[in-house]
Amino acid sequence: MNVEKEFLRGHKIGGTKPPFFIAGPCVIESEDLLRTVAREVKRVADKFGVLVFFKSSFDKANRSSIDSFRGPGIREGLTLLKNAADEFNLPCLTDIHTAEEAEIAAEYVDMLQIPAFLCRQTDIVVAAARTGRWTNIKKGQFVAPEDALNIAEKYRKSGSEKLTLCERGYTFGYNNLVVDMRAFEIMRRDGLHVVFDATHSTQLPGGRRADDPTAGKTSGGDRTMAFPLARAAAAVGLDGIFAEVHPNPPEAKSDATNQLYLKDFENLLETVLKIDRLVKAGV
Repeated sequence: MNVEKEFLRGHKIGGTKPPFFIAGPCVIESEDLLRTVAREVKRVADKFGVLVFFKSSFDKANRSSIDSFRGPGIREGLTLLKNAADEFNLPCLTDIHTAEEAEIAAEYVDMLQIPAFLCRQTDIVVAAARTGRWTNIKKGQFVAPEDALNIAEKYRKSGSEKLTLCERGYTFGYNNLVVDMRAFEIMRRDGLHVVFDATHSTQLPGGRRADDPTAGKTSGGDRTMAFPLARAAAAVGLDGIFAEVHPNPPEAKSDATNQLYLKDFENLLETVLKIDRLVKAGV
């Protein structure tokens, strides 16, 4: 079991402490969208007394198609994100893709996130650690949980212990991801703080139907699987849950098939907390 540490805003992470949450739309589409989602995320956070980071990306740099929407860009996007988070008194998180972006994003957000495809890029990991911000590193779909310990070592040797490692499924054949529930135990018993990405784990990368005109240009997915996977992950034991939420996911400009409906966020959070209490009561 990982040890308890000071986290953010009086909250602690690890040990038997309840999980924190990361929630928000996949990509920054508009100021109105950010404010709508942040308002509901804040309501739910206050109702259950938990720490929730408001999340959105200023740039989706790994889209399947060059024609896909990417976002407003770093300075404009981070200003919009921070304004919405500040309005509703929420800490915020965003993705970074380069060492330079780590330094810029740290001026705006409380927690950085390194995308799965970049988890082994040493310069990014080192730069994130040196900002002094907490960092959530997505474990790549190609990385075994034991091998993820090397990523954590890079971060720690760069001068920071403010790290969470995020499980988001492992590549299983073509166009599919599978979550190995053993990964949470393997990483936590090494003292790492582990987050589960409940929505990206339901992706079917490039896996739209063959008769779909967008096949091969967008990822498929099944958001209904986020709920059983989150329940299972909570039952193993974890420190945080990541879930992208949107008022109308089918109309979202990114990850339309696996983002959760915003109205379902409260149910997901409440269910995870109930299971977490049962599991950690016996620790």
